Formats: sequence, C-alpha cells, structure tokens
Amino acid sequence: MVPVSAILEAQSDVVRVTMSVAIMLLCGFAMTRLTKLLKLPNVTAYIVTGILLGPYCLRVIPQSIVDGMDFLPDVALAFIAFSAGEYFELSTLRKNGKKVVIVTLFESVTAAALIFFLTYGILHLDLAFAVVLSALATATAPASTIMTIRQTRAKGEFVDILLQVVALDDAVGLLAYSTAIAVAVASISGKTFSAAAVLMPVLYNAIAAMAGILFGGILKRLMTDSRTRDNRLIIAIALLFVYCGACALLDISPLLGCMVIGAVYINRTGDHKLFKQLSRFSPPVLLLFFVRSGLVFDLSLLMRPSAGAGATPLLTVGILYFVIRIAGKYIGAYAGCRIAGTSVKTRNYLGLALIPQAGVAIGLAALGARTLGGGTGKALETIILSSSVLYELIGPGCAKLALSLSGSFRDGGSSQANGK
Repeated sequence: MVPVSAILEAQSDVVRVTMSVAIMLLCGFAMTRLTKLLKLPNVTAYIVTGILLGPYCLRVIPQSIVDGMDFLPDVALAFIAFSAGEYFELSTLRKNGKKVVIVTLFESVTAAALIFFLTYGILHLDLAFAVVLSALATATAPASTIMTIRQTRAKGEFVDILLQVVALDDAVGLLAYSTAIAVAVASISGKTFSAAAVLMPVLYNAIAAMAGILFGGILKRLMTDSRTRDNRLIIAIALLFVYCGACALLDISPLLGCMVIGAVYINRTGDHKLFKQLSRFSPPVLLLFFVRSGLVFDLSLLMRPSAGAGATPLLTVGILYFVIRIAGKYIGAYAGCRIAGTSVKTRNYLGLALIPQAGVAIGLAALGARTLGGGTGKALETIILSSSVLYELIGPGCAKLALSLSGSFRDGGSSQANGK
C-alpha cells in the first residue's frame, strides 16, 4: 500500500504544505479529544499524534515537510518565553526575589549535577551527550504549571514562588544549555577546551538579553492606546519574529531575549491584555511544534545503543534520566527552600510541582540536535521527547497535588494562604 506521504510528496509545493499542515492540526485536535477523556495534557496528545503520523509509524507527513519546519522550535520558544516574562513583575519579585533565586539555583544545579554524574560518571556516555542532557534537565514546563494553577485558581506564597521559580528555571536552563553546547561542540570537533569556549556563548546571550531590553522598549512605544486589538497582535508577533530571525542569524537561542522582552513590557506597562491575546494566538503554533517533535521521534532508537549513549540502550538512559531528574528537582528544591527560609509547606511540596518538562526542553533539544547532528543529536532528542511524554503524564497531577497539600486551593476552587 502506498503511504500517504508518498502521495503528498508527488503533489505541488502548495498542496503538499497546506494538506500536511491541515492534517497535523486536525489530527492533533482529534487526539486531544481522547486525552481529555483520560485527563492527560494536550502536549501529550500532540507528541503522540506526531509519532503516529511520522515516518516511523503511519508515514502520513512527507519528510520534506518535517525538514521544512525546522524553524518551529525557535518560534515556539519565542512564544513560550515571552509569556514567561509576564511573571517577572518587579512588584512581585521584590517580595520573594532572594528566595526565588536561591531555590532556583539549588533545584536546577542539583538536577543537572545528578544527571551528569549518572550519564558521564556511572554510564560513561560521551561527554558531548552527557553535558547537554544534564543542562536540559534544569528546564521545567511553564505551560503545564500555569495551566494547573489557572484550573485550580490557586493563590498564595507557594504559587507566587512556584511561578517565579519556573520562569527563572528556564533562564537558568538556557544559560546552562549555551555553556553545555559549547563544551559539546568542542568535544566533538576535537578542539582544545578553553574558558573562551564557555564564556563566549554566555557573552552572546548577555548581548541577546540586552537586545531584548531594547525590543521590550520598542514594543512598549508601539503599543499606544489608539492601537486596535488586531494591530497590537500584528506588531507583537512581528517584533518577536524579527528578534527570532536576528538570533537565528547569530546562532543564538531566542529564549532568554524573548523572556526579557516580556519582562520589560509588563514592568513598563502593566498590560496583561497583550499576553492574553498572544496566548489565544499561539495554540496552533505550539500544536504544530509539538506534533513536529513527534514526527522526528524514532521509537526504535530506544531499543538499541546509539551514538552518544555508547553500549547503553537509550531506553535505559531514558528511564534513569526520568527518575534521577525528579529526585534532583525535589532534593534541590527542598534544600533551597530550607536555606531561603520559606514556609514549611513550600519547602515540603515545591519539588513536586517542578516535575513537568516539555516545551522549553523539547525546543532546546531540537536546537541541540541541529547543532550536534548525527546519532548524538538524534539520541538527545529521543531521550527528551520520550521522557517529556512521561513527565506530562504525571507532572500536572503532581503539580495539582503540591498545590493542594500546600494549601493554595480548596477542592471548591477557592484559595487559602499558605501556613508556616
């Protein structure tokens, strides 16, 4: 039987692209109807849809379309990061800023250190693979956490710290990824390792962050009271795309800069309406991004050794990564909260709410796979995608449990303050 992808491949560019995008959108939506019944998040539905439509299963989407959507990780990260910037309001940061920084550093570094010890110290995997996977372990999933908070209408100290930790988590993750990818590239190319190889990516991201401040100011100036809702949306998306294009030109991730743009805009305007407007526009883009992530997922790789993982099957690496990252997040959050002097409930349950991992990690894994290339890049993306599915299965439930145990909401939807 001739696969659908072969039929589409024989058509004109217009037919191939429009039909493929339509199939991805419709099938992604249809899958959410099933996952909704199972009380699973939409991200899981989208990734599973991509796996089913991909070249390793039903072969519906042509490979040329998958390759042509290589830009989606950058665009998706831009929307995710800009939305995360909304939670960096100075008025809120002044209340918990020191605590948030301490907690974030502890839980991020602990997770990364344990994963590096596991992959490089115990399993003896390639340095390039181990260091990038460790950096990706720091990232969490803002979308899952925010969705759970909105559904439960949770409020209080626990929620404030959680939102800021999740947002700052991804900034730390980006810096860790930028450093790790420099070390990985130097390791693969055989170049002599130097401090400059690590410091230069950090410098580039610092410059990108400063450019984000400039773009945030420009966005504020362009969002006058006379602008219509449609024009506000057009201007915001255009600026984000210009920024993403400039970052791609310089081979820099747009994540940190877009987060800065969002933070600058919310602090200078207090305008939450733009963020809500973008959150209504972005779902189709994020759907395509996650479906495309599933399209490149090769399930068979999990069952055999791969470049970067040496003789260890990726399934073993994936399971250990899944478990050890959870342990690292919980232990690090507990220790950080204890040092920062948070409430007992925040200290005991914050780690549970940091389990989800999807958008940012998948986006950075896609960028890492593109940079590293070959079997190492493929193995990296496979581990993150497979573990993200598991994280998204249990993550929202753990986050809701943490919110409940911390006293941030009652079953009826009303909230209560955290106790000491």
